[in-house]
Amino acid sequence: MAGLKKGTKLTDNPKDYVLRVRLDERTLQKLDKCCEESGMNRSQVVRMGIEMQYAKTKK
Repeated sequence: MAGLKKGTKLTDNPKDYVLRVRLDERTLQKLDKCCEESGMNRSQVVRMGIEMQYAKTKK
């Protein structure tokens, strides 16, 4: 495994892309509430939301 930086996480599904979004304070509070309730981080909640919306397009 030469070439990997120390602390590099090995995963079958690497997250190579960064998405930056602008949120108003109320939307950010909603996102943080979802994180608190679910025990997931912001990225996980956003990814789940994308999956949910994508599933709706497949109907």
